[in-house]
Amino acid sequence: MDVSLTVWVLTIGGLCALIAADFFIGGRKPHDVSIKEAGIWTIVWVVLAVLFGIGLLLWGDGQASGEFFAGYVTEKSLSVDNLFVFVLIMAKFAVPSIYQQRVLMIGVLMALVLRAGFIAVGAAAINTFAWVFFVFGAFLIWTGWKLIQDARADEDDEDWEEGRLMKAVQRRVPSTNTWHGTKLFIHENGKRLATPMLIVMLAIGMTDVLFAVDSIPAIFGLTQDPYIVFTANAFALMGLRQLYFLIAGLLKKLVHLSYGLSVILAFIGVKLVLHGLHETTDLHVPEISIPVSLGVICGVLVVTTITSLMASKKAEEKAAADKADKTEPAGTADSQD
Repeated sequence: MDVSLTVWVLTIGGLCALIAADFFIGGRKPHDVSIKEAGIWTIVWVVLAVLFGIGLLLWGDGQASGEFFAGYVTEKSLSVDNLFVFVLIMAKFAVPSIYQQRVLMIGVLMALVLRAGFIAVGAAAINTFAWVFFVFGAFLIWTGWKLIQDARADEDDEDWEEGRLMKAVQRRVPSTNTWHGTKLFIHENGKRLATPMLIVMLAIGMTDVLFAVDSIPAIFGLTQDPYIVFTANAFALMGLRQLYFLIAGLLKKLVHLSYGLSVILAFIGVKLVLHGLHETTDLHVPEISIPVSLGVICGVLVVTTITSLMASKKAEEKAAADKADKTEPAGTADSQD
């Protein structure tokens, strides 16, 4: 898709305007975000993404629109995995509920800016070196396998610790453990101290950048168009804050999400390897089309969600039955007395 500099400027300007509207309407004043508010804004961002995809269909072509929707759904599904870690970070730093939406907004904006750099580097590498397809493909297949291993290991999420970079920041930057509203720095006893607001924003931003190591190669497996890669990432990330408040309570029920994401990443990895073979050799290898990719991604997510909810329901019923069995003997003994 041939995108002029004017279109790039208008797109980035439009996204900035949407982000500003989101901030001034819903995020300027610290407050507890209700389910209703989160639901409305989530729908708004999804509708905006759909309208953008339709716009690509009308002013571009069906290929570009299909690639955008495939990339958007993939990035959105991978971003849900981010939310698990976001919940742990909020608990780790004891972020007051009224400040959580501000933390997420700034953290996501930081991630979006840094991801733009990743996208530029990835696009340049793909355009220059065809073997990058094999590197990205192998990495995604390995990541998918690692996700399955982590899910089977059933690791305790409560053991999450800050990364080395985050710990280095905390050691070297004078800070205070006391919250001071939405201020990032305060002056205390003649010293300039960072507040917990700044530290947790950095933690959210850095965590999302780490997740981008998986998601950027994944979307390049669906499209090599930097414009589509950037806009799909932008729309997926900008609705992440509201999605956090909407499904925070549902996250623990998505017990099979890691399995679904592993299948998606491995599938895209295979797609990249096949594309690399098609580009660098004379072998007649099949190429996976965008409609097939979109169908597989959506199908895996639907199946994963259904099986997760079914498994969670069975686990809750079993827990309730076990609790009833434990209390029954005591109740029987009391009745015999």
